Amino acid sequence: MLRARNLLSSQKRLKSVRPGLQQSKKTNTQRALESFDDFYGSVFGIRWKNIRVALLTEHKYIALINNFGDVGKTAKELELNGALNVKSLINLAKENLEHKIKHSIESTNSRLDENLVKVLRKQQELEKYSLYPMGASESATSTRDQLIYSGKKDVNLNIDVDNVIPTNFGHSLEEAIEKDRYLDQSRMIDPKYSTGGLYEFMPANKIKGMEDWIPESDHYKYYQTQADFPLQFELETELCYPENLNLYAYEMGNCSDFKFPKRCLTGVLSHYLMDGASVLPPLLLDLKKGDRVLDACAAPGGKSLIMLQTLYPDILICNDIQESRLNRIRKVMQEYIFDYKENWENKRVALSQCDAKFLDSYDSFDKILVDVPCTTDRHSLLKNENNIFKTTRVKERLRIPELQANILSNCLRLLKPGGSLVYSTCSLSPVQNDGVVHMALQKAFNEHGITATVKDLSFIIRYLEDIFRFEHPKDMKYGQMVIPYLPANFGPLYFSKLTRNV
Repeated sequence: MLRARNLLSSQKRLKSVRPGLQQSKKTNTQRALESFDDFYGSVFGIRWKNIRVALLTEHKYIALINNFGDVGKTAKELELNGALNVKSLINLAKENLEHKIKHSIESTNSRLDENLVKVLRKQQELEKYSLYPMGASESATSTRDQLIYSGKKDVNLNIDVDNVIPTNFGHSLEEAIEKDRYLDQSRMIDPKYSTGGLYEFMPANKIKGMEDWIPESDHYKYYQTQADFPLQFELETELCYPENLNLYAYEMGNCSDFKFPKRCLTGVLSHYLMDGASVLPPLLLDLKKGDRVLDACAAPGGKSLIMLQTLYPDILICNDIQESRLNRIRKVMQEYIFDYKENWENKRVALSQCDAKFLDSYDSFDKILVDVPCTTDRHSLLKNENNIFKTTRVKERLRIPELQANILSNCLRLLKPGGSLVYSTCSLSPVQNDGVVHMALQKAFNEHGITATVKDLSFIIRYLEDIFRFEHPKDMKYGQMVIPYLPANFGPLYFSKLTRNV
């Protein structure tokens, strides 16, 4: 009987412990949310709350009608369900827009720069404090003098700092270790009262396990604004919508869902659904008949499909780094392009497996789409699988801006002089967006003497404001961004257009 009671009590203890253990373990999505709250809360201020809610909600879609299927029938069904033709919306916006072009280029918003500097400083101080906590012997007065915050609200960052953080740590890691060495030696025990082992003790000169440690603050150092290379801007005033491109979207505030694609008489699917913001990079690339086009990071293939649906490219190279990703592209093509293998693959569409930063067909392409790997903000908040915030992927995540800049600078070399590219990410991060464009332009000039003209799209996006919610143009230097917004819950998507100078 006593044994049975002990068994029951031990089971109760185990049950009471398990929930606590589960709660203490953070999921990948929780890590992502904490990181975004800290970083994006600083960048966007009070606006982050609304963006955050939209990001945590299912995004809206846009439907691309397949020109190789039953175009008229599909369009009629979408319109009966309340969807609107994007081309008609753009034409209506053009008619209503009575505004003269102002030849002025917005400078980088100083508030954004200041906020990013503060985020970097804060992250560095948190890391230093984790290594060198304040000693208990220091007086309250001296501690107060070394604090960044005193519990007051920072107006610029909109963060209520309750936990004060010391800022004056005095020494770097190496200096502190060197200092401790002398301190330890000055406290040696008299040999006659100790063993030889104690007397010969040597203090540590490095921290074990820190060899591969990367500070989180390194991620923010990629963001720069001062240009030490030739930089030109040019206002783009024309949005050339492809005649054969049929896109349908629900108006702002309408959260209706599109019906699933159906098989057409030709055997292909009727329409392709994708996040609405994803149509912008291929649309803004301004394809022309006979263009030789590269999609540098093409999987899963939706943007490549849009470019093919225009019927403009003479050849489209769909490149990605893994065979599994190329298979996803191949599957999309087979489902949406009639007679794909016989008449399209290797004739109008070519698949390439290569790391985009090592592609070497220089001076070969008229247009390039550079939709780089990024933190994929919405996916990171909603899906634990393949999440970049997984603990084993920390190094990969922190080095994302470096990878992006290498890909973009190499793609500038792949362009013909006079050719254009569109760089895009599905991240809100200024580091991965404007910061990477700046890095790539600098790298291309310093290493290869290549210069580019930045296309100012601030006028163009006004044709699309009835569909998408855009970030304030003044908050960015090199591009524009669709921000998540519940009535128009597309994105996030940043895009920047560059033209290689002759």
